Amino acid sequence: MDIFEAIHTRRSVRSFEPGPVSGDHVQALLEAAMAAPSAGNAQPWEFVVVTDRALLDAVPGIHPYAAMCRQAPLAILVCGDTGREKYPGFWVQDCAAAVQNLLLAARGLGLGAVWTGIHPIAEREAAFRALFGLPGSVVPLALVPVGHTAQPQARKDRFDATRVHRNRWEGR
Repeated sequence: MDIFEAIHTRRSVRSFEPGPVSGDHVQALLEAAMAAPSAGNAQPWEFVVVTDRALLDAVPGIHPYAAMCRQAPLAILVCGDTGREKYPGFWVQDCAAAVQNLLLAARGLGLGAVWTGIHPIAEREAAFRALFGLPGSVVPLALVPVGHTAQPQARKDRFDATRVHRNRWEGR
């Protein structure tokens, strides 16, 4: 799939068809995520690949917007290891770029995915740390449920010229 088609047709998919995501697709998703840029090339990300049905079913109990995990055959927990940062605080941007790459790769593979945020909500962070046994320096940023979808992913034009400022802020 052309990159611009993937960008413009990517949607947050919250409903999944039965069936697993292949190991090759999981590998491709992780490779795409790890191809993201990072501050100082620190690559502070860590990924927990979740396929265990009991864990996926437990997620909605700790995240109010993750009910789709009950249907998803896979979720990827994207975390930042603050011990790997070269520039403190930039792990969030680094891992957000990894999440976006993962979402676009899912679309490119014909899969559906959705970004469910965890950080900076302390209670969610603590719950995910406990459920997935994360060490202290590892902060969960987002959980990305992934699966096969029959949901159409058509292009929707979201461009808004009033949000573009050239050289300086142009008042509204």
